[in-house]
Amino acid sequence: MSLVFSWILILGPSSTISTSADWSQFRGPNGSGLSNEKGLPTEFGPTQNVIWKTALPPGHSSPVLTNQRIFLTAFEGEKIYVICLDRSNGKVLWRHEVPRSRTEALHKANSPASPSPVTDGTNVYAFFTDFGLISLGPEGQLRWRLPLGPFNNPFGLGSSPIVAQNKVLMVCDQESGSFFIAVDKDSGQVKWRVERPEYTRGFATPILYKPKMGELQVLVSGSLQLTAYSVETGKEIWWLRGITWQVKSTPVMGADTLFVHGWAGGADEGQQEEIEPFEEALKKMDANHDGKLSKEEIKNEALTKDWDAMDLDRDGVVGERDWRFYRARRAAQNAVLAFRLGGEGDMTEKSFLWRYQKSLPNVPSPLLYKDVLYLMKEGGVLTALEASSGKVLKQARLQGALGDYFASPVVADDKIFTISHEGKVTVLKPGPDWEALATNDLNDECNATPAFADGKLYVRTRGTLYCFGKQN
Repeated sequence: MSLVFSWILILGPSSTISTSADWSQFRGPNGSGLSNEKGLPTEFGPTQNVIWKTALPPGHSSPVLTNQRIFLTAFEGEKIYVICLDRSNGKVLWRHEVPRSRTEALHKANSPASPSPVTDGTNVYAFFTDFGLISLGPEGQLRWRLPLGPFNNPFGLGSSPIVAQNKVLMVCDQESGSFFIAVDKDSGQVKWRVERPEYTRGFATPILYKPKMGELQVLVSGSLQLTAYSVETGKEIWWLRGITWQVKSTPVMGADTLFVHGWAGGADEGQQEEIEPFEEALKKMDANHDGKLSKEEIKNEALTKDWDAMDLDRDGVVGERDWRFYRARRAAQNAVLAFRLGGEGDMTEKSFLWRYQKSLPNVPSPLLYKDVLYLMKEGGVLTALEASSGKVLKQARLQGALGDYFASPVVADDKIFTISHEGKVTVLKPGPDWEALATNDLNDECNATPAFADGKLYVRTRGTLYCFGKQN
């Protein structure tokens, strides 16, 4: 069974995954990093196995593909762009300047063009922190614009849009006013919008999940909690607590298991505390029986010393939503967490399988391939975990690629590709005892995750988009 086909079986026929190039969004089919492509080169570089290369303005977004085109975003000076290239030769077909009415704060590792675009096979949809959402047609013509923001996130936003059920789904997590929005992909009309918790430092791209019995769901990994929403209505269906307070990586899933990763300072092992459910707290403390808790009713300085972190909507009392996210914050931890998929309501304890808390990445998403979960950490540390148990199978440094990592590992042709910030691409033979086959130096910084199609590897560095393939 092909990898992409197996993902379609998991998601169900109502989900939207591009079959034109199988790399229509950030990190390919459902953000998995898995490709069916064969015949890819192991050794390549600026002068080796290059099909074509094109100079481009910088940007951290990853290339996404249709049968004939490549879309990405970029910035140059004070201008921001969506750019389209011909897949066959790398020629720039058009660049569309997006209005930039503001310049928001960014972390030094972020950029004005970090979120990757998404395509439905014909049109492209892109998000910019300094503008919002925009849709363009195949010739670069404007289809619609939806200004969003300004945003209250000192690091800038990093989540990429996805497409499902004719909707563009976009997570806008920030210090205050976080929300999740669904937009009709043809008209730009807002179909639904749900508010998310305050104090949210989430940068992860959502993924889709279709239970055997039930509607298509979108899974959003954010600060303290992963939440499953209905794609149709935006309604919360189930959630998982215990995730750290700053989440950059996209979750991945197998047939029945979800793997959620997060790392942030101040959420180290041993810092967690389990707080009782809201129903139990009400029984003990709700003196006036109004279904909410005031500071006077709680009478516990250990709980109320950080009142603003409890009273999210600033109404002077703690309701069920406030308590739930405060409970999640107190249980937060740096970890890779494995859970059974699905359910209803709080599934944290019912679905928990295992956790791993050593040698965790900061930004790169995990890679699940053939029952092994791979983690790519700064310093070139690659860890292979047994997916069923979290047992460490192998952990070692990628010699020759010991720098920082922002791009996520991906797999094609039964090879794993990892790219360091310094532009060192390591190609590995996967497995419990993985083996490095080659390290290729692109001689330029790299933050973008690679893409695959038609036996080709597409890699974006700070100044160049490369198409690599075996030369006859």
